[in-house]
Amino acid sequence: MRKRLSLLAVAFVGLTALLPVSAASAEAEQSSIAWALCAEEPAAECGTLTVPVDWAKPDGPTVDIAVARRKATDPAARVGSLVINPGGPGVSGVEAVYGAPGSYTEELQRRFDIVGFDPRGVARSNAVICSASVYNQMPPLVMKSQADFDAWDAFTKKLHQDCRERTGPVYDHVDSVDIARDVDALRAALGDEKLTFYGISYGTIVGQMYAELFPDRVRAIALDSNMDHSLDVKGFFGTEAIAVEHAFDQFVGWCESDPACVLHGEDIRAIWKDLLAKARAGELKYPSTGQTMTELQVIYNAALGNEGPDWRTLSETINWLNGGPPPAWVPPLPGRGPVEGDAATLPTTQLCQDYNFKLRNYTDYATLMKIANRLAPDTRYHPYITDDLPICMNYPNTNPQHELKYTGDAPLLVGNGIHDPATPWIWSANVTRQLGPKAVLITYEGYGHRIYGKDKCQTDIFDEYLISLKVPAQHTTCAVGTLKENTLKQQQPAWPADGLKW
Repeated sequence: MRKRLSLLAVAFVGLTALLPVSAASAEAEQSSIAWALCAEEPAAECGTLTVPVDWAKPDGPTVDIAVARRKATDPAARVGSLVINPGGPGVSGVEAVYGAPGSYTEELQRRFDIVGFDPRGVARSNAVICSASVYNQMPPLVMKSQADFDAWDAFTKKLHQDCRERTGPVYDHVDSVDIARDVDALRAALGDEKLTFYGISYGTIVGQMYAELFPDRVRAIALDSNMDHSLDVKGFFGTEAIAVEHAFDQFVGWCESDPACVLHGEDIRAIWKDLLAKARAGELKYPSTGQTMTELQVIYNAALGNEGPDWRTLSETINWLNGGPPPAWVPPLPGRGPVEGDAATLPTTQLCQDYNFKLRNYTDYATLMKIANRLAPDTRYHPYITDDLPICMNYPNTNPQHELKYTGDAPLLVGNGIHDPATPWIWSANVTRQLGPKAVLITYEGYGHRIYGKDKCQTDIFDEYLISLKVPAQHTTCAVGTLKENTLKQQQPAWPADGLKW
C-alpha cells in the first residue's frame, strides 16, 4: 500500500462505584411526557416533550420534541435512562430507538431505558422545511468562479428567507446549545437526577455542549467519533480531506491484497482518477438512471464506502461506473439533488449555526480547495463539508466555535477509529485534550465510522463505562477483532440520496 500522510502525522495536540439515579414521581413524569405505544414500532413507547423555542425566553413560543424509548429489559437491574443522539445533523433519534436491538448490546438494553429524540428542526420535531421550488434552484455545489460564488450568495439569501417563513421561529434556534438544553429538560422529565448520554458523530457536539452547560448534572457522557467544535473553516476542511484520503488509501490497500476485490490486480487509482476526470467533463453517467454525475457525487462514494466500511460494494461500484456489471447492492446516486413534491428538508441549518463557515469571496473558497487538493491527491476534498459549506452562506452562526471547558467531576469517555473517513481521529484527540483530565480517549485501530459495536474490545469498554462508570487507562487502544467476537449485527453503510451525513 502506498504510504500517505496519516492522521497521526497531523496530531498537533496532546492528548467506581455505580451512582444511584433517583426518580421523580410518576405524576411528575406523566405530566411531562405522556407515553403511548409508538404507531410505527409498538415495541417502543412514544411521546412529546414541550420546550421553549428560545431558551432565553422560557415563557415564549414552544416546540414539541418527539421522544421514543425502549424500557430496560430487566427492571430489577435497571440503572436509569440512556439518552442517545445518532448524529447527522438530521438523523432521527426516534427511529434510532426503533432500531436499538440491532445497535446496542443485550446487556446495555437490560440495564437502561434506551431513549432517543428527534432534535428540534428534525423529522417529527418541527422539521426545518423549505419550498421545493426555491430549494431546487440551488447552484452547482462546487464553485469554480466568482460568478458561482455570487450566485450562491444570492441563492442562500433567498433560501434562508423562504425556509424561515416555512419553518417558523424554530428555524433560528436549532444549534447544539439549544438541543443540549432540550436534553436537560428531557433528563428531568425522565426522572433522572443526572444524565447518561451516548452520542455518535454529530451527536457528540450535543454531548460536549451539555458537559459545558451542566457539568454537575453529568453521570456519564460517551462520545463516539467526535466532531471538533474548535476548528475554523480551514482546519475543518483540511482535516476532513485528510480523513477521506486516508480511508481511501486503506480501501486501495485492501483491493491490492485481497482477491475478493473486483478490481484486484488493476490500477485502482488510475481508474478512479479517470472517473473523476470524466465527471468533471460532464461525460460520466450513473448507470442505473442515466443521470450525469458530478465529480462531487463520485467522491461521495469514497466517503460512504468507507463508513461501514463496505469495501466490496465500493469496489463493485467503481467497477460499475467504469463499465463493469452492477454491484450486488446498487447504491442510490449520493449527494444533494432536486426534490419532488412541495417541500424540502434542510437539517444543515444545525451545522450552520454551530460553525461559522462564512467566506468573503471566491478567492477564499479556492484557497480551501487548493489546500484540500494538496492533502488529498486522490479524493481531492471531503464531499460532506464541500456539500454543506455553500448552504451556510448568509446564515447566522449562533454557537460559535470555541475550545471546550468541562468543570465537572464525572469521567467522560471519548472514542474514535484511526481510519474514520467522516470524523478524523485527530478531532477526538483534540476534544479529549479540551475536556481536560476527566476525559479518557480510546482508539480503535479498525475501519469505518462509529466504533461502538465494531469489535468486542471497545464495545465492552463503552458498556462498562455507561453501566458502572469505569473508564480504561488513558490512550487505551483496541485492535481489530473478528466477526465472531462482534456482539452486534453488522450494519450496511449509509449511502443517503438526500445528502444527510451519519
